[in-house]
Amino acid sequence: MNDTEIITNYIQNTPKTELHLHIEGSLEPELMFKLSKRNKIEIPFKSVDEIRSAYNFSNLDSFLKIYYQGSNVLITEEDFFDLTWEYILRCKKDNIVHTEIFFDPQSHTERGIEFNTIINGIYGALKKANAEFNITSKIIMCFLRHLDEEPCFEILNQALKHKDKIIAVGLDSSERGNPPKKFKNLFETAIKEGFLTVAHAGEEGPPEYIWDSLKLLKVKRIDHGVQCLKDNKLVDLLKKNQIPLTVCPLSNIKLCVFDKLENHNLKKMLDKELRVMVNSDDPAYFGGYLNSNLVETSKALNLGLEDVKILIKNSFKSSFLDEKSKNIWLSKI
Repeated sequence: MNDTEIITNYIQNTPKTELHLHIEGSLEPELMFKLSKRNKIEIPFKSVDEIRSAYNFSNLDSFLKIYYQGSNVLITEEDFFDLTWEYILRCKKDNIVHTEIFFDPQSHTERGIEFNTIINGIYGALKKANAEFNITSKIIMCFLRHLDEEPCFEILNQALKHKDKIIAVGLDSSERGNPPKKFKNLFETAIKEGFLTVAHAGEEGPPEYIWDSLKLLKVKRIDHGVQCLKDNKLVDLLKKNQIPLTVCPLSNIKLCVFDKLENHNLKKMLDKELRVMVNSDDPAYFGGYLNSNLVETSKALNLGLEDVKILIKNSFKSSFLDEKSKNIWLSKI
């Protein structure tokens, strides 16, 4: 076997964890079409192929438009279960043993879907995943940053009844023009209620958004963070404190954060000893689940086997698993 084959084989057979996955972003065209028929929901596509061809974006906002259109087909607890279960089957195929998934309740409650319907469907599939495949998981509830802070408090209140299921809150959606400071009070309240915090920052937004996420939102992880290299002081802080950066390479290319994978800065971040890792983000829309992200990125950036091992280890180290579980998995890499 050549080096590429060795690395590809290693990626397939090594246990992995994923820390940056939007469950709504795993909605494959086939399931979207099936659910639109099942729930009699009109979508602007006549076939699965039409949906797939529409998964073509120029930036984050153009992606979000179809992302929210797709979410419209999710109505019942069964729908959210089916959506999550399809992703779990992909985890089993890719040898993902632990996953920490985001969900966006506001993109559903605004359509009149009950919070309980959403969380119970997702949680039901994750419980089944643990029982049948021994795959463990955590759930992170994200707020939509393009909305105002005030209505987010109602969503947070609803989440309080499900603290046994939801470990953390996050911040996603359109980054530009929606700085972390907009949600300072919300995150302070969430922390008081016992939730951990994470936030999307430094994908399309500036390094200042990463600073503010750390200082104002007290986040444990930065989701994306690829703009950090523009600020040397920030790089020093991220390295010193080993703050996790959940990078999503194929997503970054699809949304034109970088023009091509060969020009992605992941290797530079690795070389600076930042705690980076690879994730799939919205894999149904961005053309690749976790293994594809790892394989394609390792080829494009000429990553060695040790680089890939570090990326996978960083994921486990940065997870919300307990220390004993982390060490068990780290010993198997």
